[in-house]
Amino acid sequence: MSNVPAAAAGEGRPAGGRAGATGLMGAGLWNIANVLTMFRLVLVPGFVLLMLADGGHDPAWRAWAWAAFTVAMITDLFDGELARRHNLVTDFGKIADPIADKAIMGAALICLSLLGDLPWWVTAVILARELGITALRFWVIRHGVIPASRGGKLKTLAQGVAVGMYILVLPGLLASARWWVMAAAVVLTVGTGLDYIRQAVVLRRAGLAAQERTRPAAADATAQAAREETER
Repeated sequence: MSNVPAAAAGEGRPAGGRAGATGLMGAGLWNIANVLTMFRLVLVPGFVLLMLADGGHDPAWRAWAWAAFTVAMITDLFDGELARRHNLVTDFGKIADPIADKAIMGAALICLSLLGDLPWWVTAVILARELGITALRFWVIRHGVIPASRGGKLKTLAQGVAVGMYILVLPGLLASARWWVMAAAVVLTVGTGLDYIRQAVVLRRAGLAAQERTRPAAADATAQAAREETER
């Protein structure tokens, strides 16, 4: 799932790519992973229209909205897998893929809260975590990559299932069950977010320490080069 400079997005694609490859399975702009990412971006406004159609509570329109959301989630899985398998990484994808991820999930959460189906604090917690972790990855990218974790992948799955259940108009026990699924998603969202913060702090400290260790050696090498130049 993510294509941010290479790790800035986090739960996604690794850096790399085959220079000079062309076509849908090559690393050019129009490779299959980027096409799926662009398709996901195009789905967002359509999804919002379906969610809010006819007052936002018509079961039929909500079913169509769920279908669009599900397609977006599936393409997210596929473009990440294709990128990993075929090294389809481009500068466009590094930026567009995480934007598409956050856009579809953010649109769904905000629509649900606007319609009164989901408390605003849930939307705020999830969006703050997603945007905050992305910013955190950019903050430490000079020092290394925060790898995708099993917890992060489980969090993404739990969020997708929970939000999907809230998009549908569900009766009885299913309506009650979705609350528990969302509760699990929120716990995973907060827990993995705190873990990423810990990893970022450790990674940055290690990177700064490595810079401090290499600085004297670099200064000595510069001084030696200057002495040799003077002696010539």
